[in-house]
This record gives sequence, structure tokens and C-alpha cells, in this order.
Amino acid sequence: MPAEKILLVDDEKLVRWSLRERLTSEGFEVDEAENLAAAERRMAADFYDLVLLDHRLPDGSGLDRIAPIARDFPESAVIMLTAYGTVEGAVRAIKAGANDYLTKPIDGDALVAVVRRVLETTQLRRELRRLKEDQKKVHGPANLVGRSPAMRAVFDVVSKVAGSAASTVLLTGESGSGKDVVAKAIHYASDRADRPFMNITCTAVPATLLESELFGHERGAFTDARVGKKGLLELADGGTAFLDEIGDMPPPLQAKLLRFLEDKSFKRVGGTRDIQVDVRIIAATNRDLAEAVRTKQFREDLYYRINVVPIALPPLRDRKGDVPLLAQHFVLHFNREFKKNVEGFSRRALAALERYGWPGNVREMRNVVERMMILEPSGTLHLEDLPSEIRGEPGAASETERAFRLPPGGVELEEVERTLVRQALTRADGNRTHAARLLGVSRDTLRYKLKKFGLAGSASGPEPDQVEPGA
Repeated sequence: MPAEKILLVDDEKLVRWSLRERLTSEGFEVDEAENLAAAERRMAADFYDLVLLDHRLPDGSGLDRIAPIARDFPESAVIMLTAYGTVEGAVRAIKAGANDYLTKPIDGDALVAVVRRVLETTQLRRELRRLKEDQKKVHGPANLVGRSPAMRAVFDVVSKVAGSAASTVLLTGESGSGKDVVAKAIHYASDRADRPFMNITCTAVPATLLESELFGHERGAFTDARVGKKGLLELADGGTAFLDEIGDMPPPLQAKLLRFLEDKSFKRVGGTRDIQVDVRIIAATNRDLAEAVRTKQFREDLYYRINVVPIALPPLRDRKGDVPLLAQHFVLHFNREFKKNVEGFSRRALAALERYGWPGNVREMRNVVERMMILEPSGTLHLEDLPSEIRGEPGAASETERAFRLPPGGVELEEVERTLVRQALTRADGNRTHAARLLGVSRDTLRYKLKKFGLAGSASGPEPDQVEPGA
């Protein structure tokens, strides 16, 4: 690794010699400048990790040059040197943009310690900036793939929302349709991109803990709360909070979220002080929230509050022409991740991908391509490499279509739903969590269905996870 370069700016030759000798003995590469003009010529011609800048120089004040250096050379750190050390001078130097301050005569050990600390801090800041730039590239709007009319409409809204002051956005669409990808694209295309993007899935945290996760808690607020904790909304200050599956948020917490959206303030659990934050809320759900409002499962006022800028993501089956683009996008992605050189799909394989209905949407396609890439070292992905459910003759019905045929005389949809809920309970031996997974719904939704259809083991049943399978 190349030695870090330091520019030493001081009008006293003996001081420059002394400091240079000590720094070069520690492995640094040091150049000298006797005044500001020479320093500016040096910095215009070469990059320096650190500038040791004297306060009083023949052609001006080093203190006055700190801010221009910080503006024109943001990758270079600055340490102020002066023979007139005062607290006021130190404060002025730091406010101007200096990373630290040393008073003459300078102790060699102190110099090396300060230089190393400043360079380590500067390196960490550089890495953080690089990571943020990488995040923008990976998750920005350019990562949204598609040319179908439905997706072009989504891209247009995303671009407008990202550049706006909209404080709430609602993403709707089937599970796996890419709501999380769109949420990140909005964040990283906005002026909030350098601030945090905080993600929480409302169904992934028990209802009793979700309030603490969102709003934080004070020490002693509940059992085991030995220390205070900041919540997601507080940590996201200045940035974006992504609330996934908001349609399954418990009703009591819906009221508290509404208050936060109205006031932009909240209290931690067990706290009395209002905390003010600036956060953009992006909510997402695969539920029909209008129907949830009608059935009293979701607050009407909260629905209208988060539905200011709605973005409906189309299912993959309705995105004609996007399947080949997405397939190649995932091949390139996993080539980088797995360090492989897979060229893409054969024509027959690509035709099968386009015929398939993709009930799991983009997430299912990503998983399929990942599995194929793991098993295929290089070359082309062929029809034979596809999972059996995707391989099929043109016009063949999917497994779901074969299982459910609409009778000529039609059916009562509610009765079909009731039958499927009973079958799921039977197959799951009465375990609600397993039954909900089989049906592709949350436990709260299943509980509502049980109550709606009058099945044994509803929300009022004696066991939290067990119902009578034969009900």
C-alpha cells in the first residue's frame, strides 16, 4: 500500500526539517511548502492525504485557507499548526474545517499520534462516502428494470416523487412485485440519499414489540428495558422509513402512527418528551387497504393519510416484454456475485420463462435464476436447467390452473375461500401459522377469515396456534 502523502506548510525551514524527519521515519511521504502560494501550486499538481498548515505565513493566514482547502480538496485532511495556541483559535480552526489543532513547539510523539488519528478518521469517511455512492448505484432508479407501459408509468411516478417533498408514499402490489426495490429507488434518487434508509416489516416483529421498534423506549419502560433505545423513526431522521406490510399493523399502533404522521413527533414508550424528526414514510402492502377499511381492519383516517401518493406495482404476468430483461438483469447480477461468466438463456429457455405465470412475481424469478446460476458454472442456461414447474409445452396450464377449474355454471367465491381455509387448517393439523403460510396470508388475515366463516378456533379460541382441523 502506498505511503500516505503529507504537505507541510511552514515558513520556518528548521521546523519543516524537524517535522519532516519525524514523519518520514514513521513511513509517511512528506512534501514541503514555505508559503501559501507554494502550497497551492503543490496541491494543484498532486494529491495529499493531509495538510499540516501553519497559522501565520508570509503571504497570509493559514486559518483563512482552511475553508477553501476543505471546499476544493475534500479528500485532504487539515491540521492547524500555531505558536499562538488559544482555545478561541482552536475553536475557529475547527469551525473553519480543520480536523485537529497542534500548538508549537510540537512534540514528535504527539504529532505522530494526531496525524495517525486524523488519517484513520479521514479514511473511514472516504470509505463511508464510497459505500453511499455504491448504494446509490445499486439501489437507485437505474436498478429498476422494465420497458412495459405499466412499468414506464411506475418509473415516471418514482422520478417525480423522489424529487418532491412528499412525506408519505404508499406502494401496493402482490407479494414479490418489487415494492422494496421501488422504495429504495425513491430514497436513493432523493436529496435524502445520504441519510439513513430504515426498513421494518410490520409482521416480522411481535405486536407487543413493534411500538418499541418504531418509536423506541426509555429505560424501565417495561420488563428487561434496562437501557433506553432509539426507535426506527428516530434513527431515520433526515432519511426514509420503509414500513413493509403496513396493512397488518395492529390497530392500536395505527393510531400512534397516524399521530406521528400528523405532527412529525412522537414519544418513546415510557417517555414524556416529544421527539421531532424529519422522515419520509414509504408504506407498502399486498392487501386491499380499501377493503380492509371497509371491514374495520384498517383505520380509515390512516389510510387516507398514507395514500397521498399511491404507486401500484403491476404483477410480472402483466409486464409483457419485461421477463427477458429481468432474466438477463439477474444473470448479470449473479455473475458479479458468484464470479461466473454465464452468457444468458437459450431461446427455448427464454420462451418458457415468458410463458410461465410467475405467481411469485419478480422475487420468484430472482430465486429461479439464482438457483440456476449456482448449478451452472458457465455458458448458456438451457430449458432443461429450468425447474419442472416452469418447463412446459406451449399453452400448457399451470399447476394452479389445473387445480382450479371454473365450472360452467360459476361458483360462490366466498364458499371457495371458506373451503380453502378449511383445507389449509386440516393440512396444517390446526396450526394457524402453518395454515396462513399455505394460504399466503398473514396470521391476522387468517384470524379474520376464521371469524368471518365461523370456523372453530377463531380469534376467540383457547389456543393461540391450534384450531380444530376438522371444523
